[in-house]
Amino acid sequence: SEKAMEISLGFSGGIMMSASVFSLIVPAINAQVSYMNPVLITAISILLGAGFFFLIDKLVPHIHTANNVEEGIKTKKMSKMSKMFLAVTIHNIPEGLAVGVAFGIALSNYISSSSLDINVFFSALMLAIGIGIQNIPEGFSVALPIKSETGNSGKAFLFGMLSGAVEPIAAGIGLIFAYSITVIMPWALAFAGGCMLYVIIEEMVPESKASSDSHYGVWSFIVGFIIMMVLDVLLG
Repeated sequence: SEKAMEISLGFSGGIMMSASVFSLIVPAINAQVSYMNPVLITAISILLGAGFFFLIDKLVPHIHTANNVEEGIKTKKMSKMSKMFLAVTIHNIPEGLAVGVAFGIALSNYISSSSLDINVFFSALMLAIGIGIQNIPEGFSVALPIKSETGNSGKAFLFGMLSGAVEPIAAGIGLIFAYSITVIMPWALAFAGGCMLYVIIEEMVPESKASSDSHYGVWSFIVGFIIMMVLDVLLG
C-alpha cells in the first residue's frame, strides 16, 4: 500500500541519514591528518561523492517505482522490470562502500597497532547493522513493484534479493582502499557519506511523502534516524 511504502522509505532514509552523519561524516571531520584541514577534506569529499552519484543517476537507465519516473540514458533495449531493478541496485552501491570503508579503517588500525580499537570496530558494526535493517524495506521496494508488474512471486523475490548483491562487492572495494591507503581515510569516509546523502535527498525523502498532508514517512524517517543514532553513539 501507499502508506506502507511511505513508512518503509522514510524509515530507510532516516537510518541512512543518521549512518552517513555519525558513522561517516563526523569521523572524517575528527580524523587526525596534517596535510589539510579535515573539515575542508570532508566538504570536498561530500561534494565529490554526491557528484559521482549524480553522474550515475544521469547515465544509468532506471525507473523510480514510487512515482514511475524514468531517469538515465533512454533506451528501449531494457525492460521496465530491469529498470526497476537497477533503480535500487545502483543506490545500494554507497551503502556497501560505506560499510567496507568503515571496516577497512578498523582493520588498518588493528594491523598498525596490534590491538583492536573497540570503538572503531563497533562503529563499523553498527553501521553494517543499520544498513542491514534498512535493506529490508529497500528489498520490498523493488520486489513488490516487480510482483505487481509481472505477477510472478519467484521472479520478484529473486530480483529483490539480487538488488542487494552489489553491496558486498562495493564493500570489498571500500575495504581494500581504506585498508591499503590509510592517508585517504577521511576522503573515503566523507565520499561514501556524500553518496548516501545524494540518494537520501534525491530519492528517499521525496518518495516517502506521497501527498502534502501525509506524515507517515516523516515520522518513520525520524524514528529510523533515532534508532541508528542510538546504535552508533551508545554502542559505537
